[in-house]
Amino acid sequence: MKHLIILLSLGFLIGTPSFAQESYTITLKEAQEHALEHNRNLKNASLEIQKAEASQWKTIATMLPQASVNLDYSNFMGYEMNFGAMAIPMHPSGNLTAQVGLGLSGAQFVGLEISKIVTGMAEISLKKTEQQIVNNVKSIYFSILVMKQTTTLLEENLANMQKLLVFTENSVKVGVADQTNADQLMVQISTMETSINAVKRSLEMLYNSLRLQMGVEVEAEITLTQTIDDLLNVEKALQYIGTDFNIDNNYDYKLLKESGNLSKKQITLNQWSYGPTISGFYQYTNKTYFGKEEGFNMTPPNLIGAKITIPIFTSGVSYSKVREAKISYEIQQNTLADTEDALKIQHRQLRYDLTSAFESYETQKKNIEVNQRILKNISNKYEQGMASSLDVTTTGTNLITAQNSYVQALMELVTAQIALEKLLNIDNQ
Repeated sequence: MKHLIILLSLGFLIGTPSFAQESYTITLKEAQEHALEHNRNLKNASLEIQKAEASQWKTIATMLPQASVNLDYSNFMGYEMNFGAMAIPMHPSGNLTAQVGLGLSGAQFVGLEISKIVTGMAEISLKKTEQQIVNNVKSIYFSILVMKQTTTLLEENLANMQKLLVFTENSVKVGVADQTNADQLMVQISTMETSINAVKRSLEMLYNSLRLQMGVEVEAEITLTQTIDDLLNVEKALQYIGTDFNIDNNYDYKLLKESGNLSKKQITLNQWSYGPTISGFYQYTNKTYFGKEEGFNMTPPNLIGAKITIPIFTSGVSYSKVREAKISYEIQQNTLADTEDALKIQHRQLRYDLTSAFESYETQKKNIEVNQRILKNISNKYEQGMASSLDVTTTGTNLITAQNSYVQALMELVTAQIALEKLLNIDNQ
């Protein structure tokens, strides 16, 4: 019995599936490629194209012949048609009717052109979404690296402060330093530990954002294999400053331009409300009598017909629709002109922003190096009794401030570069 229980337990353990946690060790490009394949917003953008194509085929279908088949049964309950001396019995009967019809108007052809424009806009939106996702992944990837670097810098400062605290506590024990000095260092260490924990929490939020962009499980482990030095190419970023701006490559401008074409087609569509509609049909009917001889039959087996409808008077409805469409198109053209000017101004501004961000980055990079040397120098003097604990804490605070300024300048440089790349529609992978 004991052996049986052991065997059953082993069988249960072997048969129980294991749920391994997903793990990703990725470069920036791999993260972007994974996002382009699995991001749900991108999937929705792809579905919008399919939706637009389905609408286009729906418009085409209205221009093709339409066929239908009808079956009906009639029973007049013994009724007879009385023509004086002659009575015609109305026997139970059924009809099989097949009909093929076709209707055409100019509005259908314009509708097809509109459907093509809508499909094109969906394709542009897909490209824009791809660009946005690639930019988001790059920005988050850089932010994670910057946060990790911030954590490293703070931990280095913390280790230095802890070393000084040990030295101070030993000095207090032998009576060559005041307890106040140790207390000041303890407060700064506590403050620094709080800052480190806050940065780590922010880091986890960034990882969650990256998981969302990549379309992976919330519990997935992500390890970044590249560093800031690997990815930050200042020379390449500065080259974008001199790149000419071709506004026709900008996705926002493309969409607005296509929207203008759509408004223009709406004018033509409404103008066709004055135009004729032509339709024709062929109908075949097979009438069958049930259980009795053939009765009175006035249904022709074959029927063909055609019709043309010409609108004469609509009480100004058609005119109002055309006028409304023309006004909408004029508004759209004004918006397009404003957007064109705004994008050109934005290009000029983004170039200035990137230049300023680079200059700030260079300054803060030097500033942090200077403050690191000052802290090291003050720490050495403090150990030799040539500087006070206040000097140490002040210098440490200055270094933390310099580090924060450096991190901010670094992110501003990356953000400015991504913004200019997006405007110029430069491949960000």
